[in-house]
Amino acid sequence: MATYHSEEAKARSLALYDKQIAKLNMPCSDIYVETSFGKTHLIETGNRNGKPLLVFHGGNSTTAYNLLISRFLLDDFHVYAVDTIGHPGKSAEVDLSPRDYDYGKWASEVIAALGHGKMLCYGGSFGGGILAKLMCYAPDKVERAVLLVPSGINNALPISSAKMMIPLIQYRVTKQEKYLIDTALFMALHRNVIDEDTLDILRDSFENVKTKVGMPSNVDAERMRKYQSPALVIACEKDCLFPANKVLPRAKQIISDCQTVELKDCGHMHILPEKEKARIITFLKGGKEPGNGNI
Repeated sequence: MATYHSEEAKARSLALYDKQIAKLNMPCSDIYVETSFGKTHLIETGNRNGKPLLVFHGGNSTTAYNLLISRFLLDDFHVYAVDTIGHPGKSAEVDLSPRDYDYGKWASEVIAALGHGKMLCYGGSFGGGILAKLMCYAPDKVERAVLLVPSGINNALPISSAKMMIPLIQYRVTKQEKYLIDTALFMALHRNVIDEDTLDILRDSFENVKTKVGMPSNVDAERMRKYQSPALVIACEKDCLFPANKVLPRAKQIISDCQTVELKDCGHMHILPEKEKARIITFLKGGKEPGNGNI
């Protein structure tokens, strides 16, 4: 299945990708690696003297947008931000099943192709689900894992997000921005979360990309228990897709060394508090704060 509606749609999507990469205003290199599933593209950026960090973006979104909202990682880490295969970006347009562990196998092959035995890993939303699959498929490839509002741990039933279809259909019919914002608010809750870059990536997803609705399925508990490295799982109280009251208890149950944080009054799309950015950096550098947290 092609990733885009047409070649023209692909060109528009990749133009936005390049525009958002340019907004980082820092050196970025394109890397291509071969996997058994197809060619995979990564952006290499950040602190080239820092520890390597593999970053997975959200579904139907891009690494370019993900880097904009994850800029706080770039001063400390040598970031390899991967374009998820089959999703918008510059990797092969090859669909993998979200129900099995193919995404974990693919991610494992990316790490090997980069020449690393193991890497620090960071993934949000769909990318958190990919990371969860990797932790099950190749637990020794992950040195430390940060999963932000992740799929693949304990997903909500799809009916919980069905209401957003009404404004989405209205947007597709009218192309009026107010309906785009209304659609986003089911995930964001608060208008201040939806900035220009977010509107641009949502518009791209709805207009140019063939939306993939299947999220990485919940991982098997016994497979996840083979993962013995530290993990930090952050979930949001009012996330319509992966709510904290479902995600965090199961994360603590199936991940042996797991810190958890609940972001109060936040939806799936949110502005990450500065305290949590600092917590993530400390964790990835090997530090550990006592106890679990609520923000």
